[in-house]
Amino acid sequence: MRTTTIGNVKVLLPDLERGDLDTTRVLADGLSEALVEGAVWPGAHIEDVSIRSSMITGSDLSGSAWEAGGLYGCEITRTDLSGSVLTGITIERCAITGSRFTGTRLTDVRLKDVLFDGCRFDYATLQRVTAAGSVAFTDCTLANGAWSSCRLPRIALRSCDLAGLELDSCHLDGTDLRGSRLHDLKTPLDNLRGVTVDEDQLPDLTRLTVAALDLTVRSE
Repeated sequence: MRTTTIGNVKVLLPDLERGDLDTTRVLADGLSEALVEGAVWPGAHIEDVSIRSSMITGSDLSGSAWEAGGLYGCEITRTDLSGSVLTGITIERCAITGSRFTGTRLTDVRLKDVLFDGCRFDYATLQRVTAAGSVAFTDCTLANGAWSSCRLPRIALRSCDLAGLELDSCHLDGTDLRGSRLHDLKTPLDNLRGVTVDEDQLPDLTRLTVAALDLTVRSE
């Protein structure tokens, strides 16, 4: 295991060696200590399957449906999960890099020690997603998504694009938003209670406050 620090968030991540893994492209009933490269599983139906201590690279799981089970101690790189439906799964001790979740629906997903780096979550829907431990998004596109009833306290959303993201009944207390683009963020102010921002983000937050309170601003 290795630890990476994003802002004030320390994430425990796997430290896998390719040479220690067995190459496969067959999902079967689950994977353990496997190396998957260039697998094509679009539209797959995955139920109660667990993938452990494995690397998945350059694979296509777009439009898949994954219910229960989860990812544990995995590294996922340049993998397409766009348009997928993930329900009731756990993602724990995972590093997910350069992958696509465009239009993906995540419902009742549990996150613990997860790093999303350089991923696309544009137009994605997160409902009742919970952080049970350290979670960080860095350099991710979250634009035009919709998050509702999510419990994501003290996570990091650093240098991400949040333009047009809709937040509804979300708990983000203690979350680090520094360096992220907040232009046209759509949220009641209560969803941002207790977050950390930098000075460059204050103009966007001012516009959000003016709109939320229906203030009239006049020069005279």
